[in-house]
Amino acid sequence: MNLILWRHAEALESEEGGNDMDRPLTSRGEKQAARMASWLDRQLPDAARILISPSKRTEQTAVALGRKYKICPELSPGCSAVQLLDLVQWPKARNTVLVIGHQPTLGQTIAQLMGLTESECAVKKGAVWWLRNRERESGSQTVVVTVQSPEVL
Repeated sequence: MNLILWRHAEALESEEGGNDMDRPLTSRGEKQAARMASWLDRQLPDAARILISPSKRTEQTAVALGRKYKICPELSPGCSAVQLLDLVQWPKARNTVLVIGHQPTLGQTIAQLMGLTESECAVKKGAVWWLRNRERESGSQTVVVTVQSPEVL
């Protein structure tokens, strides 16, 4: 299974009393999303499932990719790594799954899958972590395929 974790691009800061779910991307965030989407579109198989948080900023990030996606309330800010992994059916799913979500959940998921001692891994805004599960005689392994940042594409 391939699991791609894409943190939403840069968004406006939350205004006091404002709804965090309604924060849009900044103009820089729109450029980050477009740059990463261009790269991802060349890498993703046609059958990839795309699951996103219901926040405005994740949806704007997904729109840059120009593919069909499914909004999943389970991926809202504050969801757990366990919820994310259950949703994508890690490691049993056969297809590539792209999740567009939030910190710290994405970093917690990476840390858990990689067996890191820290509880979470830093994921830059707009960045992608591509992980693959493979079976070996010694058991199941998680491999980092690539880590990409929109600033270096």
